[in-house]
Amino acid sequence: MRLISKVAVVVCVVMMVRGAVGLAAQEHAPMMQQTAEQIAVREAESWLAMMDAGKYAESWKAAAAVMRGAVTMEKWESTMKNVRDPLGKLESRKLQSATYTTLLPGVPDGDYVVILYETSFEHKATAQETVIMSREKDKVWRVAGYYIK
Repeated sequence: MRLISKVAVVVCVVMMVRGAVGLAAQEHAPMMQQTAEQIAVREAESWLAMMDAGKYAESWKAAAAVMRGAVTMEKWESTMKNVRDPLGKLESRKLQSATYTTLLPGVPDGDYVVILYETSFEHKATAQETVIMSREKDKVWRVAGYYIK
């Protein structure tokens, strides 16, 4: 009986050590490198949340310099009120694709991700949103273009 008890204790200790070593390895494992597309999609979705909340001025302030230079904040707000508000509340948004490129027409060469969403709004069942993300000089991905059709 005593031998069985000692074996059981040893097995328990081995199992606990293995578990602790496994947890330590997980904690110290290097984080998986995110792709440009994954980072850009995360930033785009954060920006789209502002749009969905009707925070158009904030979305303009958070946009890339190229977008802010192309349209004033006042013009952006009035355009988005005319375009987005009639669509009603967001019902769903599904990522269709995110494509990295260095070349886009009409803009300088750089790092871009073109993101397409299949979107449904309260008053428009089927829409497609295109968000163009640009990695700026500070290495932050920001919205450089936004289109709904």
